Amino acid sequence: MKNRVLWRKPYNKMIRKMFFQTLAILMAAIVAILLLRSAGRGYIGNGITGIIVKLTDLSWDDARMIYYNYVRNNIDTIMIVTTVILFVLLYRFSLIWFTKYFDEIIVGVDQLAEESPQKIVMSPELGAMEEKLNQVKDKLERRAKEAQEAEQRKNDLVVYLAHDIKTPLTSVIGYLNLIEENPDMPAEQKAKYAHITLEKAYRLESLINEFFEITRYSLQTVPLKKEKIDLYYMLIQMADEAYPQLSINGKQVKIHAAEDIEIYGDSDKLARVFNNILRNAIAYSNDGNTINISARIHGSNAVIEFENEGTIPQDKLGSIFEKFYRLDDARSTATGGSGLGLAIARDIIKLHGGTIEAKSSQTHTLFTITLPNAPNNQTGIA
Repeated sequence: MKNRVLWRKPYNKMIRKMFFQTLAILMAAIVAILLLRSAGRGYIGNGITGIIVKLTDLSWDDARMIYYNYVRNNIDTIMIVTTVILFVLLYRFSLIWFTKYFDEIIVGVDQLAEESPQKIVMSPELGAMEEKLNQVKDKLERRAKEAQEAEQRKNDLVVYLAHDIKTPLTSVIGYLNLIEENPDMPAEQKAKYAHITLEKAYRLESLINEFFEITRYSLQTVPLKKEKIDLYYMLIQMADEAYPQLSINGKQVKIHAAEDIEIYGDSDKLARVFNNILRNAIAYSNDGNTINISARIHGSNAVIEFENEGTIPQDKLGSIFEKFYRLDDARSTATGGSGLGLAIARDIIKLHGGTIEAKSSQTHTLFTITLPNAPNNQTGIA
């Protein structure tokens, strides 16, 4: 409603201006004709009679008679025709003036297409159009800047990953060569080298998976397949699968949810959301920390929360859901991921019609997911 009012006022101003301009043209035409009619009885009438005398060699009285018969007696008709002609000519001039608005709009659209750095300026009557085009211009510039920054982060990340892949790959090749070149190597030493090789291979697999994640992010075109989900079982299963990563630094997960809690959604995509948030909590929480996951039904929504010890700087809290954004300023091969986990989580939750937000205090970080808990809520395309 606010936008409609915003547009109505300036257009009313334009309509008033066009109305009064048209009225002025009509009045000018009428006044001009009345003046001509008044003058036609004197000097103009004598002038027309004089022209007739010169063209026909008639006497003044005969020319005067012709003037009265063909001009003076039909003065009303002549005045009406003259008025219409004069009005049409003046109105034509008015329309030419009016088309400058369209020229200004075209110039403004061209500035949008050409990404001109200059602000779009129009006549006062097009104030609403000027404001709207400048809003679109600003939005396009912000999106272009965000896309450029995301692309730069992506390119940097690919360079980092490509560099990091060489390290475990070199180690794998080196240790395998040692084992192959020393067939009589003691079993204990061979087992040690094999274990190191396996760890490096796992790291290599993780880096390669990050490459695939970067590629998959732009290929999310599968419709949601919503169904009833046993949320408690999904969370328990997710915690069990994360046990190897949790146990490394003495971390654990506790589930706080009723065993019969159910939600509606795409189970595969929501599992990916929960896994991404849990993986983030594991990577950035304190050693020996307990990650608490709670789930409850609140009205018509399901609320799922992930809480862990550890903090996110307030100046970075608003950027963690941006794609290819990594929380650590210094690149960390141990915890640094592709920077897509939370961006993917945000898009999937938004697709379900829900919200996801993060809050961080001086000691704890809390991720809260809110999902409409209805079997027939709107389905979108990822």
